[in-house]
Amino acid sequence: MRKRETTAEERALFRAVLAGRVSLRSSKKGGEGDTKLGAAVANKRSEVPGGINGSTRDKLIRGALRPDARIDLHGLTETAAHRAMSAFLVSAINRGARLVLVITGKGARKIDPYAPFDMELEMRERGVLKAMVPRWLGEPPLAGLIAEVRPAHIRHGGAGALYVYLRKRPAG
Repeated sequence: MRKRETTAEERALFRAVLAGRVSLRSSKKGGEGDTKLGAAVANKRSEVPGGINGSTRDKLIRGALRPDARIDLHGLTETAAHRAMSAFLVSAINRGARLVLVITGKGARKIDPYAPFDMELEMRERGVLKAMVPRWLGEPPLAGLIAEVRPAHIRHGGAGALYVYLRKRPAG
């Protein structure tokens, strides 16, 4: 049994959904794409209201918005980084901040001079925090505080940092 090859259209749609430009609900064409995974992702998105508008998203992509606060997690252990980031986000929301910068670093490159040549070395995750922070931001209770997470513009740290756009502070 051979795996079916994905089409260029399917790959483009997948990239658009991951980038947040297309919703899975709006991308269906007469029942196409109606998979259990697609339905689960669409249902999950509908459960969590929020996000940011297109103009704000464009400004983030261009690096035109200045972060209200920042936290640098360099040198922290995984547990300490998780605690520090959670406390920082709660504090930022309480102060009324909307855009914060979470600096994870790119991860230390570990090159073994005696290892065989590896063409995929650049494609692998290198840092623990770089891999874990987006995961933590997507899990409860932090996910409920966040409207959007995007890679930072090069002027704010590029691949070693994330913009975290927070939801508005609850009234009361």
